[in-house]
This record gives sequence, structure tokens and C-alpha cells, in this order.
Amino acid sequence: MQFAIHGKNIEVTEPIRDYVSSKLDKVFAHFDQLTMGVDVYLSVARNPRISRSHSAEVTVQANGTIIRAEEETENLYASIDLVADKLHRQMRKYKERMQKKPKPKTGLAVANQAPISLPNGDEKATALPKEVVRTKYFAMPPMSPEEALDHLALVDHDFFVFRNAESGEINVLYARNHGGYGLIVPR
Repeated sequence: MQFAIHGKNIEVTEPIRDYVSSKLDKVFAHFDQLTMGVDVYLSVARNPRISRSHSAEVTVQANGTIIRAEEETENLYASIDLVADKLHRQMRKYKERMQKKPKPKTGLAVANQAPISLPNGDEKATALPKEVVRTKYFAMPPMSPEEALDHLALVDHDFFVFRNAESGEINVLYARNHGGYGLIVPR
């Protein structure tokens, strides 16, 4: 398996490259037929106030699905170990879902929920940054909200943007702070 290993504020030396390869080879030994590409991002925060300054992030393209895991610790090698374990669990879940029979469709009870007001009416707490610092491109095949919920669990984010198979519109599925999931649908 070929990995693209990138470093931020760190030089990716041969021992680090070998360690990442050995850990991820163990993960992909059982899932090699599923993976199409693997990107590894290692970074070190230069701020001494940040205790968990070493970060390891792995993004896997698996049959058109993105599986992502990220861990931060005080030690780069510990971060690599933890992200490999997390990725192994996610890959196993993905493979089990792929092998299961299609589930009966169940509706998400998010359409009729009342919107939540901002805490204390403080709009400054939700101010967005003035510049775009990263742009990502990804395929957006049509899927149901149930399938989007499965994908949300795999990408390790708080939200998932998808094209609704029934309406053809762009929807956003997100994890709510107080439990459950929300679905944003345009009018």
C-alpha cells in the first residue's frame, strides 16, 4: 500500500515514514481491496501552551467513501498509534456495513424540530473568519439521509454535506450539541 505522508512544522524523516508505514500496513492488511488512496498528515504545533501539540491525521478513499481519523497527543508516535487504532475500527465498521443486507429505510426525525436560538443572543460568538484558509473538493453522489448518517460517522466531522437522492438538492446533516442529528434542507 502506498501512502502520501505530509508534514507541517516537522520534517518527515525515514524512521517516521517507516513507523507510519508499519502501523498502517497492519490496518490495511484486512482492508486492502477497499482502499484506493491514503493521505497522512503529521503536524507539530509550535505554541508551548498547547499540551497536545503532535497531531496525526489519516484520510482514506475507500470505494468512493472518505474515511478520516485524527488524533492529538504530546508525542508524535503516540498520535500515530492512536490514529491507526481509530482508523482500524472505522474501516472494520465500514466493511461490515458494506457486507450487510440493505437496511429498511427509517426516517430521521429532524425536519420538524424548532430552531435553537443563540446563547444569550451573542452573535459575536459565531463570527466567521475573514478569509478562506482551506478549500476541499469531493464527489457528491446522490444518497438518502440514512446513508449520509453512515458517512458522517466515517468522516469524523460534526457535519456532512450531500446531494439528496429524492430531491436532488444539497443538504447538510449535522450532529446536534444536545444529542441527535439535524438536517438542513433548502426551501
